[in-house]
Amino acid sequence: MSQLPGFSISDRIGMVRDRIQSAASQSGRDPQAVRLVAATKGVSIERLREAIGVGLNLAGENRLQEALPKIEALQNTPVRWHFIGRLQRRKVRAVVGVFDVIHSVDSLDLAQEIDKRAGFAGIRQDILLEVNLGEEPSKGGFYADHLERVLPQMGGLAHVRVKGLMMIPPLATVPGHSRPYFRRLRELAHSLSRQSIGDVSMGELSMGMSDDFVVAIEEGATLVRLGRAIFGERDA
Repeated sequence: MSQLPGFSISDRIGMVRDRIQSAASQSGRDPQAVRLVAATKGVSIERLREAIGVGLNLAGENRLQEALPKIEALQNTPVRWHFIGRLQRRKVRAVVGVFDVIHSVDSLDLAQEIDKRAGFAGIRQDILLEVNLGEEPSKGGFYADHLERVLPQMGGLAHVRVKGLMMIPPLATVPGHSRPYFRRLRELAHSLSRQSIGDVSMGELSMGMSDDFVVAIEEGATLVRLGRAIFGERDA
C-alpha cells in the first residue's frame, strides 16, 4: 500500500490503522498493543500537521538536523518523538531528552554515552537495542550472541532504561521472507527477558515498515515504523 495516488494522508492513516487492527486481531493480540510510529524523514511540517490533525501521536525521525525544526514547530501538538536513525556519539547530547525513545542503540559504547549525557541532564533515557539478525556488515546493530554478553552491563547504566529491541531485516522482495527474522527477534527478546537484569525490559519490539508491517505485527511487533504507507514517496 506504499503507492496510493489520490488518497489523502487521512485516508492512508485510516487504512493503516485498519490493517494494524486486523493483523493484531487475527493473531490473537490486542490491537492497542501495537503503536504506529510515522517515519517523517522528508515530510514537511505542514503535512505532519495534517497527520497530527487526524490522530497521529508518534513521529520517528532519522536525522537530527531535520528533526529539530519540526520538534520546535510542533511543540504545542500532542505528537511525541522517537529517534529511529543511526546515532553518532557526537550527536548524543542533542538527542537525549528531546526524544522519548531512541530506537537505534547499536553498541555498548553508544549506550554508555547516552547514559552519561542523560546523567548530566538529570533524566533517564528510554532506549531500544538494535539487533542485526542478518549479520549484515553494512548495517549497524548487535549480533545476537554479543547482545546476550553485554546486556548485564546495559542493566548497570543508571540513566538509561532498556525497553526492548529494534531491527531492520535483510532486504526482501516478498514481505513473508522477513517473517523468520521478526520471529527470531521475538524469540530473542523472550530469551533475554529471562535474565531479569536490573531495569532492562524486553516489552517493546520495534520492527516492520511500510512493506512488511502486517507480518511484523503477526510476529509480535509493538512499534511499526511507517513512512511511505502514510506519506507516499518522498525525495529524501
